[in-house]
Amino acid sequence: MKNRALPPLGWFRVFESSARHLSFTAAADELGLTQSAVSQQIKALEGRFGCALFIRKPRGIALTDDGRRLLPGVSDGIANLRAAADAFEPAADPELLTVAASVSVAQWFLAPKLKEFLAQNKQARVRIITAVWPDEFISSTADVRVRFCPVDSAGKQAEALGSNRLVLLGAPALIGDSTDAQHIADVIEQTPLIQPVGMADTWLAYSQLAKLGFDMQVTTFVDSHGLAVDFAQSGSGMALTSALIGAPCVSNGRLQLLQKHFIPAKDGYFIDAPHNRSNEMTQRFIDWLKLTAFEAERDAYGHV
Repeated sequence: MKNRALPPLGWFRVFESSARHLSFTAAADELGLTQSAVSQQIKALEGRFGCALFIRKPRGIALTDDGRRLLPGVSDGIANLRAAADAFEPAADPELLTVAASVSVAQWFLAPKLKEFLAQNKQARVRIITAVWPDEFISSTADVRVRFCPVDSAGKQAEALGSNRLVLLGAPALIGDSTDAQHIADVIEQTPLIQPVGMADTWLAYSQLAKLGFDMQVTTFVDSHGLAVDFAQSGSGMALTSALIGAPCVSNGRLQLLQKHFIPAKDGYFIDAPHNRSNEMTQRFIDWLKLTAFEAERDAYGHV
């Protein structure tokens, strides 16, 4: 018999929290998601199992017979995972700040900037762990999370990191010293286009905003904004990518803003502190993150 892949762990986390609270809203608050995101994941789990797990009522929810049958196994499984993970967790240390971040944020934003935070906070020690998929962020026990997710699914407690805008970047050699608008438009039309996959925003939206007058065809898809920046720096094409992730390379001259158009992103980077925001070091780090992101984009593009 062929083994079926398990549903994502995050779906089980959402189910367990919703069942414990008998509220999608309370589960969303606990997990740092929106009520809509919780509802969508429950529907996905129900679709996977082919049965309803909750009865939706005008005021609240209730478990169905299938939901009650599923809950003990899920609750025990999550408890076992927590117990197993606790055996490997370091002892509580108020000065050790664990930060879970997307690979792009860790590589292109934290790597060149973190030394500034450490210089300002001599007693601090920071542990960086990278996460890619939403499930990994949900299950993370980090003090601070920097998630990449749809803007409308970020959650009430989440704060934007940077402006969450997209910009068109390329290596300076693409257009040379010319500032002629027609020359730049010709280069854009003839240059391979790079886009992170899974991005809800499209070249079409950008081309309409910039009034380019031609169809922009993507030739290279990459799985993160960080890779889009890497490919653009190498001269492989131009990238429609995160203003925040591209900012350090624009500031050091390795990338150039090809057109002064910024498009709001439907997916962006968000900060939250799911476990202990009252910790002084956690709040210091969040404040530093927000200020540093603002300054990075301002220095790179001249305004935010």
